[in-house]
Amino acid sequence: MLRIYFVFSLMFALAVLTANPAFAETPVEVLAAIKAEAAGTPGFQGFSAERGEKFFKTKQKHKLSCSSCHTDNPAAQGKHSETDKVIKPLAPAANEERFTDMKKVAKWFKRNCNDVLDRECTAQEKGDVLSYLLTVKK
Repeated sequence: MLRIYFVFSLMFALAVLTANPAFAETPVEVLAAIKAEAAGTPGFQGFSAERGEKFFKTKQKHKLSCSSCHTDNPAAQGKHSETDKVIKPLAPAANEERFTDMKKVAKWFKRNCNDVLDRECTAQEKGDVLSYLLTVKK
């Protein structure tokens, strides 16, 4: 019996040690990656939470803004403007899963910016919006 326990324990330990865990980024690390992208832009002087909030709440083409689905309070639950599908809070303080996977961040910025602006967001716009979202409290 002791031998079986040892074998299972060893197998478990090997599985844990050889697993390739996917470590999530933090929102601050994602912002740093966006900043590295933006730094190559002529005239870049940093991100602004104030500019990000204005961008987030201002209606663009198609009379849409980020807040059309995510509400004026990104710490609150939102709802898709066409499908009524519930959207979890966007602010990292209210939803710890937000901005922790660079691939997802890129995917959703691309999709949502195209919906709202008919183009991709610039690194400046993404950084400003994320800077704003990092200031939003629960």
